[in-house]
Amino acid sequence: MKFFSTDSPLYRFLTRLWDMIKLNFLWLVFSLPVVTMGAATVAAYSVTLKMVDEREGYVGRQFIKAFKENWKQGIPLGLIFLAAVYAAYLDFEFFNKLPDNPVIFLIAGIVTIFFIVMIFLYAFPLSARYENTLLATMKNSIKIATKFFLRTIFLIAILAIEVMIFIWNHTTLLFGILIGPACFMLTVSGFAMYYFRQIEKEPGAVTNPEDNV
Repeated sequence: MKFFSTDSPLYRFLTRLWDMIKLNFLWLVFSLPVVTMGAATVAAYSVTLKMVDEREGYVGRQFIKAFKENWKQGIPLGLIFLAAVYAAYLDFEFFNKLPDNPVIFLIAGIVTIFFIVMIFLYAFPLSARYENTLLATMKNSIKIATKFFLRTIFLIAILAIEVMIFIWNHTTLLFGILIGPACFMLTVSGFAMYYFRQIEKEPGAVTNPEDNV
């Protein structure tokens, strides 16, 4: 029956779902030491960017290969990200715990979150796709977020909706555990790949060598 054939929408959906579960599991396992979370995230993005183009191949093999190739930049990128998130957390904690709730800490927390989004939303997929210095990668993330600002706001709204869906009840929370992070990264990759394609068309732009393979 065509319904169960390898070309059917059901088969393709189940295959992609299984790939997402495997990718999410790998990301969680390789992120367990915490300090390796950045490298695991870059490796996961290297897979999800290929998923957008439907050329991901063997998920496990590609993830481990990308982890080995990107750990030197992925680890410091992840540590800077975690430090920035912790700084934002402290701002909100000071606002909630200190007498009279000093509004300066609330403002500082909001500003910190804004810069976290601008600096890191595209930094990990950029690191997965292009070879560059850590500082240049973060600067390029800011440039992309600024250049495609309205699309970035739309992306953040989609990610917020996905979060709300995954925490809706116990059943959706289970799916969130199984595929949540991988789903978020695939969503970002869909937007990021569009930006990358547009930028690569500009005169003098550097393309990804893998696109020519």
